[in-house]
Order: sequence, then structure tokens, then C-alpha cells
Amino acid sequence: MFGPFKATSSLSGGLLWKIPWRLSSMQKARQRKRLRAVDAVVACVDTALKKQGSSMKEIERWKAEMPREEEMRPKDKYTIFDRKEKRYRKGIHKLPKWTRVSQRINPPGF
Repeated sequence: MFGPFKATSSLSGGLLWKIPWRLSSMQKARQRKRLRAVDAVVACVDTALKKQGSSMKEIERWKAEMPREEEMRPKDKYTIFDRKEKRYRKGIHKLPKWTRVSQRINPPGF
């Protein structure tokens, strides 16, 4: 449309809420903090159960399967496997509810 009434970029189509293609350094710091907080809760529950002389199947499974934050590679902290992506990885911030869902395990080789 030409003349004095030109279409603005937001009106000409596309997403209104743009998601940047990579995480900022502060988003990465908050992600590491969330991972460490989950690790701390699991460790606290495990020590409390050991003091009582009992254990939970879920806690033992978590400790066996899930890596701790310091054991994870940066690639696994900030990206997740997605078979529809070109290089099979996408930023974790593109996952809905990524701050509340634990994504620590990816398929081997990816």
C-alpha cells in the first residue's frame, strides 16, 4: 500500500510476540539456578528419607537417570531435542512452559 497510509510491520502479518532465536545470558543464569534448585530439593528429600531409614522409588529413579546441573553439558542445559528441527535441536525457551518442565535427558547422539 502506497501513499500516506502505509501498512505497519505489525499489521502486515507475522507473529506479534517474537521469540529471539537464542537465550540471553540472564535467561541462561536463571535456567542454571532452576536446575540447581531442583537438585537441592531432590537431595534434601533424599537425606530426610535416609534419616528416617526409608527411601522412595521415584527419588532413586531420579538420581539414577537424571544428571545433576554440574554434570550436564551446556548443549543439554539450553537446548532440547526436536525431530522437526533442521539440526534436531531447538532452544529450550521455545518449549511451552519451559520454566516448569524438566528437560534433562535427550536421545543419545543428539
